[in-house]
Amino acid sequence: MNQLASPGQLRMAFWRWALFIVPLTVLLGFASAQFAGTGEENPWFAALIKPDAQPPGWAFPLAWAVLYVMIGFAVSLVLNARNAPGRWLAVGFWVAQLALNLFWSILFFGMHQVGAAFYLLVAIFMLATITTLLFGKIRALAAWLMVPYLVWLCFASILNKQIDTLNPDAATLIVPTAQSGGALPPSQ
Repeated sequence: MNQLASPGQLRMAFWRWALFIVPLTVLLGFASAQFAGTGEENPWFAALIKPDAQPPGWAFPLAWAVLYVMIGFAVSLVLNARNAPGRWLAVGFWVAQLALNLFWSILFFGMHQVGAAFYLLVAIFMLATITTLLFGKIRALAAWLMVPYLVWLCFASILNKQIDTLNPDAATLIVPTAQSGGALPPSQ
């Protein structure tokens, strides 16, 4: 039997997706940050020279929480667009960019690979841009929900590149224990 779903049924289907995907996206984002030891509490990161445009530490978890909610809603809209051409391709790109996004914290904060993290941000931006374009063909609102994320990725890329430039020895920076004082230069 071929019946069209009522607007109420479509809304409920969207909320089922959103109530699963949005918290999962936020949880994965913050789990990645916790695992990598992000932020000012990370002694290695605290020892780095930061660019003038570096926002205060509290701004990052707040910004990422909002962005993860927005991109979670975006993919929920697309997932709810049953039978839309290109739906699964768009979702696949979304998953790929999110996986790289989650790895960025580990690469930058955990592995101290500032230069490689910049190039990873470029790759994330490219995948997120493709995702946004694909979302736009399915649900315009989903594409618009991705735009602040794209802007933030550009800003994060600039910060990442500036940190890389200001700290050419970041990968080998040795952070002493609390008893011995400031950061030491890399061993020769």
